[in-house]
Amino acid sequence: MPTLIERPTRIQAAGNMPKLIDEYVGRVNTPGIVAPVSAAGQGSLISVAQMRSPAGWTEPGQTPEFEEYTLVLRGRLRVRHKDGTFDVTAGQAVIAHPGEWVQYSTPDEATEYIAICLPAFSPDSAHRDPTA
Repeated sequence: MPTLIERPTRIQAAGNMPKLIDEYVGRVNTPGIVAPVSAAGQGSLISVAQMRSPAGWTEPGQTPEFEEYTLVLRGRLRVRHKDGTFDVTAGQAVIAHPGEWVQYSTPDEATEYIAICLPAFSPDSAHRDPTA
């Protein structure tokens, strides 16, 4: 039977200013509903979250263990990586691969996007850069 997810859970965001993260599917909002990654039930297979960040927001860089698919709905998401920087605009998407350093920011305008992580996002598996 299909599972209705009535509302997301608001997640605390990393970064230099407040950003809204609403998790619809993942470790926090749907524990035990989404198939576990391992037979021991450790972690969730996927996470799906809606992000809304203000102009001027930036988060620490990270070298995640998960693959992250990001679809920009409104605004412009800046993506820094070891070889440079590019912007992802409304209607575009980016895939960040496991083990590759990446940093997200929205320096010029408020931005709304959907992030899907496989396996599900967790602060421990993001491996964020230390903050000063």
